[in-house]
Amino acid sequence: MGLTYFKRFRMEYDLTETPDPEKTVPAGYSMIPFSTGIVREHATAKYQSFRQELDANVFPCLGRRDGCMRLMREITSRDGFVAEATWLCRYRDPTTGHSIPVGTVQGIEIDGWGAIQNLGIDSTHRGRGLGSILMARAASGFREAGLTRMHLEVTTDNTAAIRLYERLGFKRAQVVYKAADVAGV
Repeated sequence: MGLTYFKRFRMEYDLTETPDPEKTVPAGYSMIPFSTGIVREHATAKYQSFRQELDANVFPCLGRRDGCMRLMREITSRDGFVAEATWLCRYRDPTTGHSIPVGTVQGIEIDGWGAIQNLGIDSTHRGRGLGSILMARAASGFREAGLTRMHLEVTTDNTAAIRLYERLGFKRAQVVYKAADVAGV
């Protein structure tokens, strides 16, 4: 193990600008507002989304099922947790009829800002606009909670996520560094 610093962008979004348009959810998918009964599904979606991504090095809990569950419990128990900005995306498998969690976003309030904790889409379900839909739902939830600004952090090497956030209207505000122990360094 060795200490490595990951360069991240803090990206910000003004919630008072034009409201996010309602986006059509693709066939077979559904967007589920937060409830305590689906915390495990959020954790499953988080694990499926991040387990093989760079962010699992920056935040090792994202690479483990139990770590994702622990993280979801921590996020949802915080004083600033914003349930209205926390959404789950499910996919109904046409062959089995079972619904499986494939995407998640969580929001908290920090110092008057809506803060996106994690936006994740299972890699087999990317490219369908699900991340944009989840972010629009989170933004709407922050507005419902009376917030006028939101932000997130993204690892600078995650170019696909950065493109998505910039396409949605986020602006790069500053560079931050996250220290992490990484095997093999």
